[in-house]
Amino acid sequence: MSTRTGESLYWTALNKGKRSVAVDLRAPEGRELVAALATAPGSDGGIVVDNNAGRSWLAYESLAERRPDVIQVRIQGHADGRPAVDYTVNPEVGVPGITGPTDVAEPVNHVLPAWDLLTGMTAMTGLLAALHRRDRHGEGALLQIALADVALTSVANLGWLAEADERGADRPRHGNHVYGTFGVDFATSDGHRVMVVALTSRQWDALRAATNTEKVFAALEDALGVDFSLESDRYRLREMIAAVLRPWFVARTLEEVGHQLAAAPVLWSRYRSLHEAVTEFRALGSPPVLVEVEQPGIGAMISARSPLRIAAEYGASAVAPRLGQHTDEVLAQVLGLSDAELGRLHDRGVVVSGSA
Repeated sequence: MSTRTGESLYWTALNKGKRSVAVDLRAPEGRELVAALATAPGSDGGIVVDNNAGRSWLAYESLAERRPDVIQVRIQGHADGRPAVDYTVNPEVGVPGITGPTDVAEPVNHVLPAWDLLTGMTAMTGLLAALHRRDRHGEGALLQIALADVALTSVANLGWLAEADERGADRPRHGNHVYGTFGVDFATSDGHRVMVVALTSRQWDALRAATNTEKVFAALEDALGVDFSLESDRYRLREMIAAVLRPWFVARTLEEVGHQLAAAPVLWSRYRSLHEAVTEFRALGSPPVLVEVEQPGIGAMISARSPLRIAAEYGASAVAPRLGQHTDEVLAQVLGLSDAELGRLHDRGVVVSGSA
């Protein structure tokens, strides 16, 4: 929520670059307008993404009667129709049980709505595939995707469910250690923290060289009969490795650490807060995927371009519409309604323009 205006920053961020039509779905005329928009002719029409249940007039069968090649993507909570959101699905798939510090018994939720994001991406992939098929064969499609299914298939595809089945238990919590390899955070002398990861033997060699610990780890390998070039041994003895490396980091500033790790090169990054990311953008104007836009109703706010680059170039930025901002424009352009017809719809309260 914007502290300056009370407007939702979340809503505007999610809806930038769209057009907004405000229609009263309680009115039969309003439902007819939406169904007509959903089945509008042309290669760009007949595409519907919704998360509504129980509205027969928006069912695929009803829309297909109007346009046989309509493509509809329906997003659900659970495949059986039960409601769900990211924050109820995440506990069901077990992720909070393996997240967090080693000395915490309670589940630890992550704040990133990962399943929402993956569901949106998966829905778009399905929509594009259905559109490609329609272009080639003239066929429509009804695609349904459940948030809970996306979460469950994701952890299954990562091998986490198979691992739990084989172990007969959950994997233990490791705090900030990377599971199955070596990676953990270190403090610097000036109060910053960095994350360092060595997934491969080459990255491990670079980390040892940067921290001048080759002889120490060679001696440990001889004494313990281990081979730190193996990912399994680095993971098994992760606490020992971290203890050897920690003094090197804590004796240096972030700038010194960064310079030496980058020169090696080591796979690493610094921890920074959201506010630090904003401050750096304000000061440097980078990274270029970020941009400041003038959002109506809010004013200047930080937004982002599409991360997809065409020939190395980012696209233009966009702002979110006001609710109903494009009602008249869309209904006239897509459905061919006249000014008089739009006026009658407004008079009856079926549609609304602007921010009313």
